[in-house]
Amino acid sequence: MDGIIPLYKPRGMTSFDCVAKVRGILHQKKVGHSGTLDPNVEGVLPICVGKATKVVNFLMEAGKTYEGSVTFGFATTTEDLDGEVVEEQKLQAPFTHAELDQAILKLTGEITQIPPMYSAIKIKGKKLYEYAREGIEIERPKRRITIYRFDRIGMATFNREAGTQTINFRVQCSKGTYIRTLAVDLGKRLGVPAVMSKLVRTSSGGFKLSDTVTFEQLETAAQTKTLETLIHPLDTALNNFPQFDLTDELWSRVRNGAILRRSNFDQPRQAAPVLALRYQGKVQALYQYDEKRVAYRPLTMLIRD
Repeated sequence: MDGIIPLYKPRGMTSFDCVAKVRGILHQKKVGHSGTLDPNVEGVLPICVGKATKVVNFLMEAGKTYEGSVTFGFATTTEDLDGEVVEEQKLQAPFTHAELDQAILKLTGEITQIPPMYSAIKIKGKKLYEYAREGIEIERPKRRITIYRFDRIGMATFNREAGTQTINFRVQCSKGTYIRTLAVDLGKRLGVPAVMSKLVRTSSGGFKLSDTVTFEQLETAAQTKTLETLIHPLDTALNNFPQFDLTDELWSRVRNGAILRRSNFDQPRQAAPVLALRYQGKVQALYQYDEKRVAYRPLTMLIRD
């Protein structure tokens, strides 16, 4: 079984928990996900099965969209509501929508983030959250990410008694973005502590919430032997690449990993950097243009019957 399942990840499960559960339902070992979701975040989690695990990186490149909320007035160890409060600064008055929108605008485009200590990034062979649980804070490498859109949704709400203000937002971003950190950085722009107080991933890898399936639906489909109705072909992850249909002669060469000239694929001097090569209606390989060799070489081999 090869393909992509746009799973609806429920709140309270890790992404690895989801992969393990799908393995059990499908009785298949080769299962992976495309982009970690924190346990307290729900939403779209594309699960790759069989040979589709080879296209995980291409799904991640497609970017993601989130909807959630930021609360100003306090900060936590984990940058969300799961952590312990480490700073409080009660707001005496709410920020205006103009102030909020101006701060949001400054966090749009290509920006630098420092990953949170409570994250799965490995440094010196150890995950950051493992250091954090031991009370050790270490220097984290900065990373460049892109925020394509960052919009406030609706009206902000102000809790005068608690001294907090909450806004809802929508973010479209590149892979590697930590929305928790974006929420904290928004607070810094406004000069107050902040946390991400809610988050749902509404799209990932080209799949939307309306495309997702639940564990219950998967289990029912497995019992009724109708899983194929819920699994998308792995070609779905490769729709952004130019497609080229192979002749029998070219297919015999591609399946053996041959390096091929631009002219084999009717590519001009400005050759496409990556081509999805199709045979018998399925993408069988991705070939990448090598400028030094002035030729195409294998990038990812799928080879399906």
